[in-house]
Amino acid sequence: MMLAQKKRPAGKVIKAPTPQEVEENLKKANLPKELSAKYHPFYQGKIEVVPRVPVRSLQDFGIWYTPGVAQPCLEIKADPSKVWSLTNKWNNVAVVTDGTRVLGLGDIGPEAGLPVMEGKGLLFKYLGGIDAVPIPLATKDPEKIIETVKLITPNFGGINLEDISQPKCFYILQRLRKECEIAVWHDDQQGTATINVAGVINALKVVGKKMSEATITLVGSGASNIRTAKVLLDAGASAKNLILVDSKGIICKHRKDLEAQSKDYVEKWELAQVTNAEDRHGGIAEGMKGADVVIAASKPGPGTIKKEWVAGMAEDSIIFAIANPVPEIWPWEAQEAGARIIATGRSDFPNQVNNSLGFPGIFRGTLDVRAKTITDEMCIAAATELARFQEERGLDEEHIVPTMDDLEVFVSEAVAVAMKAEEQGIARVKPSRQELHDNAYRLIKRAHDETQTLMQDGYIRPPPA
Repeated sequence: MMLAQKKRPAGKVIKAPTPQEVEENLKKANLPKELSAKYHPFYQGKIEVVPRVPVRSLQDFGIWYTPGVAQPCLEIKADPSKVWSLTNKWNNVAVVTDGTRVLGLGDIGPEAGLPVMEGKGLLFKYLGGIDAVPIPLATKDPEKIIETVKLITPNFGGINLEDISQPKCFYILQRLRKECEIAVWHDDQQGTATINVAGVINALKVVGKKMSEATITLVGSGASNIRTAKVLLDAGASAKNLILVDSKGIICKHRKDLEAQSKDYVEKWELAQVTNAEDRHGGIAEGMKGADVVIAASKPGPGTIKKEWVAGMAEDSIIFAIANPVPEIWPWEAQEAGARIIATGRSDFPNQVNNSLGFPGIFRGTLDVRAKTITDEMCIAAATELARFQEERGLDEEHIVPTMDDLEVFVSEAVAVAMKAEEQGIARVKPSRQELHDNAYRLIKRAHDETQTLMQDGYIRPPPA
């Protein structure tokens, strides 16, 4: 089949690798897995508790524990708000999962999901200066999950829901956002949506198109793309130009199977009522036809998205193929078919779309104002700041989002989120912009320096050869 000829990308051409190079790339992609098999039993966990206070002698325990500890206890009893300043609640986040949708592994259970939650805790600490506690739950019951999270809130300033299957993840998040007085979010929804929207904002700038006019197709309708659709709408995308595709085809209000499941898949059914104004039917190919942007959060490729489908997109098309470890289509195949901007979830290609760019900074800002929730507007503020941050450093086809190696990314994001929380009236305290910046920088820099010091002094052992 002949592919349509389109305007070639203005940036660097991604050369198609030889079969040998493809094999080498796959080996490189599998290297973290091989090292992980050696490192995890060597370190026996990725995070641990260390003291924040000095222990000059055993006499100090009289201050930090009994009898001295009675004093802060009585102060908190008299004024419960003091728990934020007399304990670590201000910097504590729970990472809660039931292990039903772990990475791309599916329902593997809470114990098997624990390494992921520990990894999340490591990223929270290193990238956000936040203490995160993994809490895998031995239940799949949404009501028990909700009740458990509500019961543990006295210890935490925020809750990060992780790797919980749909549709219950939507219901759990909705309930907890309403019923908890601390911030609760689901990273698979809001975190992925934030970085997707940041990437779309800048990609559209590069190709000279407007969010309100762009046709955006989302391939895959799981938790991440459902929330991405909602945040895109709040960020200025037009509902009539939005198209979602699930495993059974394009989502529309005439889908009887969706209507039958509407009580369970409430968000998907709501989107079916307002999106796809052309009333398209069919599968991925029909959903992608003429699209300006495609965001694929579907099954790993290659071949989930075909070159001829890309060729049928609009001129200067944009593709986010974020499945791991193999994207839905290889970047060079997408470019050969006419795509101008391609993003993936991998670090070995340009434009890595990774929610690790989101949650550490977003929670840093949320905690620094002791916000009562994390709104979609706060997510948009984070996405807008991420886009602005990269724009200041230069936009082109291969640089639409920042990378995680710049500490200031997370500082700037934290400030933007905190200021939005103050603006929305959900912040318990209201530091100035400069105070927010200085505090976020200090805490994140401290986490970096602590890690380096522990490595240099041998308290974190070098990995095995």
